[in-house]
Amino acid sequence: MRQRTIAKRVELVGIGLHKGVPVKMILEPLPSDSGIIFYRSDKGVSIPLNIENVVDTTMATVIGKNGVRISTIEHLLSSIHAYGIDNLRIILDNEEIPIMDGSSIGFCMLLEEAGIKELDKPKKAIVLKDVVQIEENGKFVRLEPNDDIVFDFTIEFPNQAIGKQNYTFTFNTQHYKEEIARARTFGFLQEVNQLRAMGLGLGGSFDNCIVLDESGILNKEGLRYKNEFVRHKILDAIGDMSLLGMPVIGGYFSFAGSHKLNHFLTKKLLNSTHAYEVVELGQKVSNTEKAFSMQKVRV
Repeated sequence: MRQRTIAKRVELVGIGLHKGVPVKMILEPLPSDSGIIFYRSDKGVSIPLNIENVVDTTMATVIGKNGVRISTIEHLLSSIHAYGIDNLRIILDNEEIPIMDGSSIGFCMLLEEAGIKELDKPKKAIVLKDVVQIEENGKFVRLEPNDDIVFDFTIEFPNQAIGKQNYTFTFNTQHYKEEIARARTFGFLQEVNQLRAMGLGLGGSFDNCIVLDESGILNKEGLRYKNEFVRHKILDAIGDMSLLGMPVIGGYFSFAGSHKLNHFLTKKLLNSTHAYEVVELGQKVSNTEKAFSMQKVRV
């Protein structure tokens, strides 16, 4: 299995979730072993995607360099990972990735418009050999060995519209589009008001977020999935794990995980050299290669 990039340059314009300002985003192909590189065209600063460049995980995953930041990267990264893309340049003229409809399906459509191109170098993956876990106040995120790429997430909220939800997702690209990509981000009305008082969440609306109050869901169209909330947490986790720079062959398990815990988990994994090995995916068809198969996905 070889590394991938996109076949042609594509672009879109959208609104940032927190600042509420328009941002133009351009995706460009890159050669093998380039990785994912963000570029702020308004600042002239490139920021390679890696865990060392994470500067904040409070409301989203944020990377930065030399005082220049790029926020809310997890939804875009989730779709990039889902299509097995290893090398890509992401050009922005502001500090946020467009929020689109609050899910990653718009980014999937953009990648399909660009097309997927295989490159000359073999694709690499992290194979888990031991358990790595982060815990905090009853919450946890954990990686453990598995022949497949699995995400198992549990959430529990006192709000009756959410309650306790669990979802297990065995990754492949087509199933990602069907089961995960359309799940939107969500927030509570009281928190939305607090964020706006802080100058954040200014781009949020019923068009890009599920909003709840004590009585339930305020969006007139309702949910896309009965358990859309936990599916979106898996969408986020896929994006956060992609900061490792390659797929992780193994299981991700979480109870009430967050961007912060995911970041700590990626750091702990890379510091636990006994817990993983990096392999090249060869010619033999493996579970991982089947997971990233593009045969059923229109490109």
